[in-house]
Amino acid sequence: MTPERLAQLTALRHALHQRPEVSGEEAETAAFIAEQLRGVTGRVLTGIGGYGVAAVFDSGQPGPTVGIRCELDALPILEMPGKPWYSQVPGKGHLCGHDGHMAMVLGVAQDLAQTPVTRGRVVLIFQPAEETGQGARDFRNDPQYAEMQPDFLFSLHNLPGLDLGAVELCSGPANCASRGMRVRLTGKTSHAAAPQDGLSPASAMAQLIPALTALGPGGELTEDYALTTVTHAQLGAPTFGVAPGEAEIWVTLRTVSDARMGQLVDQAQALVRKAAADEGLGVEITYDDVFDACVNHPEAVQILAHACAQAGVQPRLTTVPQRFSEDFGQFAKGSKTAMFWLGAGVDHPQLHNPDYDFPDALIPVGAGIFLAAIRQVLDAPVTA
Repeated sequence: MTPERLAQLTALRHALHQRPEVSGEEAETAAFIAEQLRGVTGRVLTGIGGYGVAAVFDSGQPGPTVGIRCELDALPILEMPGKPWYSQVPGKGHLCGHDGHMAMVLGVAQDLAQTPVTRGRVVLIFQPAEETGQGARDFRNDPQYAEMQPDFLFSLHNLPGLDLGAVELCSGPANCASRGMRVRLTGKTSHAAAPQDGLSPASAMAQLIPALTALGPGGELTEDYALTTVTHAQLGAPTFGVAPGEAEIWVTLRTVSDARMGQLVDQAQALVRKAAADEGLGVEITYDDVFDACVNHPEAVQILAHACAQAGVQPRLTTVPQRFSEDFGQFAKGSKTAMFWLGAGVDHPQLHNPDYDFPDALIPVGAGIFLAAIRQVLDAPVTA
């Protein structure tokens, strides 16, 4: 990548950074991306699974379809000022690096326009709503996706704590499954002077918080790993005159595999229902931010490992997944997928920190690895 192209992509990244949009609201971001893509390819699809965008580079010749996926959405977090390109939208910021991921894939698009593929197709996916776990599911279920579904699909995420520009590549599970469990307990309010005339969920709530936490103690990221984190609890109304009649508990469930998640869900629900029944309370359980486990396909991992070597980066192979979740796992339901981690620097602010900013030096590294993976698949000989 020439210095001029890197400067242009960096400017695009900074422009995206200044106008962050959270999950489900990425209209302006999607329009910006579509405009950039129309400058390099004649086939740009929009409105996929919400605000999703895709660019298709078709050689017109038989061959596999290779996809690259990045994310459109930002976070509902106030960014710490200090950079000339910091967020101009109060309370919202690109504090996970999705702006940088988009810049990389735009770089891939530019290269494909300059050096077209001669076999098969390339699909560049700009997916909305990754942070809520809903975007990949909606993108996959959109009728537009059926006719572009890749044979191989690759993605990355930048990773603070890993040397700048270094790559970590996981065999097998790459990201944990997780989901937000919302528990609502209902009883009956009463005067605070006569709590016996009501039905308070306080006792059940007090039992459930430690009991749910004990279900998932965390530990090593083995097949049996389970972590339950109570993230929010509310009892009654903020008043001294009313004994509470309802309570709400939010808890995040996290496991390495979807099978273990099924077990953890059953255990957590059984605990909740028993506590509610023992106290004579009504109970409602709902789920938000549902992420399936993200599992790298062995063939896709091998392709990425070779692509890294071709791009001049020696990947560190591992079998230990990341604790945080990624909805990229949804795409494995129809494609051979793999995601790799690209180091943002050992001392770099962590993802979702208010002072996080994507390192622009990673743009040519990520784009180079993606391009090497594309060329590797499409330059491979046709097999019967």
